[in-house]
Parts: sequence; structure tokens; C-alpha cells
Amino acid sequence: MKIGFLGLGQMGRGMAANLIRAGHEVTLYNRSADKTAGLGGVVASTPAEAAQGAEIVFTMVAHDAALRDVAFGADGFVGALPRGAIHVSCSTISVACAEAFSAAHSEAGQRFVSAPVFGRPDAAAWAKLFIAAGGAAADIAVCQPLFDVIGQRTFVLSDVPARANLVKLSGNFLIAAVIESLGEAMALVGKGGVDQAAYLELLTSTLFAAPVYKTYGKLIVEKAFEPAGFAATLGQKDIRLVLQAAEGLNVPLPLASLLRDRFLALIAQGGGDSDWSAISRLAAQDAGQ
Repeated sequence: MKIGFLGLGQMGRGMAANLIRAGHEVTLYNRSADKTAGLGGVVASTPAEAAQGAEIVFTMVAHDAALRDVAFGADGFVGALPRGAIHVSCSTISVACAEAFSAAHSEAGQRFVSAPVFGRPDAAAWAKLFIAAGGAAADIAVCQPLFDVIGQRTFVLSDVPARANLVKLSGNFLIAAVIESLGEAMALVGKGGVDQAAYLELLTSTLFAAPVYKTYGKLIVEKAFEPAGFAATLGQKDIRLVLQAAEGLNVPLPLASLLRDRFLALIAQGGGDSDWSAISRLAAQDAGQ
């Protein structure tokens, strides 16, 4: 299949590499061209060039503004994407942004699928992502063989693309809540003289055996916040977006408001480039550790 892939950060690079290894004809674009090195495929100099003649264009960029820029900015890909082609957005973007893209692609005679992913960079590299998909059933069916290449399971959530983005934001809210609660619990037992590694072993061997507790618990115990698998600035962005979506639906999210402030505090202290699990440091600091 002829594919354009835009956005080769920690997540996008692994995803694109898997599509290339699977034998697809992939044209790559990244704002920093050095990130295309070593992947193979064809390297485009503009988003428009990456989309020319493509059946599907994947985007995996940091936020709404970056997506709008590669789509509608100078040499944006939307103007070059053929009629009937599909834009698959894997980025964590706002519900409003996804709705705007659905409308824009419809007007251009193109198709749009939201397919944000759950998983950290190692999962992207090993094709172990979980994909939350929203869009017309026929469009998702066209994309499914590619989803099978980059992920271990696809969850089809709705024929409305933006609903997949709402699910992704809600999931990141839950992960951040786990990080905060784990940080507080670790601060408590640590100050009480309990070995935190032994405490984590107890948690993850009994009632809290989920991967999210194992992954983030290990990062918290080892204080392994650099290099970031997912930067705190991006975590703050996602909590802001989930609050924005909640306000639009008149759904109070008091815990999300607390998390917003935790991320802002971490960023204010210079931790914006740390892994988002570094908000756990704040609980330790509050406890005088």
C-alpha cells in the first residue's frame, strides 16, 4: 500500500519502521529531517510531497497546532491528498480538532479515521500498541491491515472519529491519576520506612497487577524520569484537553483539575522535559523526602 507517514518522534518512528518492514511503500516526513535517517522508505521535503499519490496518510504529531500546521500550513498535505484517500490521525488531539478534521476532509472528498494509540515508545517499536479507532466502518476496514502491523489489538469505538479521541483523552487522564496516586502512596510508605521496591512487588503481585502499575511503579521507584518516554509537557496538554472536553459536556472532573495543577507545578520547577511520571516527585517533596 502507498502510505505517507508524517511525524517521526519517539512513537511515530517505531510505527513507520514497522510499516516499512511489512513491505509497504512509505514516504516519510518530519519537521526535523534528521529523524528520517536509518528508517528506509522515501523521504519527502514537505507534508504535501509525502501525501502525493498516497492511499493513506498517517499523522503522529505532538498536538493540535502541529497537526493543523502539517495539514493546512505551507505545503500542507490536505491539498495534495488524493480524493478518496484516508487520513489516519494517531495523535492525541482535542475532540474539537478531530471534529474539524472530519469536516475538512469530507469537504475535500477525502476520508478521516481517528486512531490514537495507547502504549509507550517501546510498544511502538515492538508493534504492541493498542489502537482506539473511530470512523466509518468501511474506512476502518481499509486501515485494519495496517493497524495489525503497528499494534496488537484494535478497538473500534464509533463511526464518529472524534469519539475515539475522547476515549484516548480519558485513558490518559486515568494513567495520570494512577501516577499521582502511586506517587502519594510511595511517599507515604517510604517515609514510614518501608522499602518502596518491596512495596511495589506486593502491589503488582496482588490486586494491582495491571501493566500501568508495573510500568509507572518501576519508574517511580527507580526515579527513572529521564529520558522521557512521554514528556510532562505533553501530559499537561492532555489533561488540559480532557478538561476542555469535559467542560463541553458539562462533566465535572475534579481529579483532572488537581492533575492539571500538579503538571503545572512540575513544569514550573523545570521538569517539563522529564517523563510525566515525574509528577510523583511532588508527592515526595510534599512529604519532605
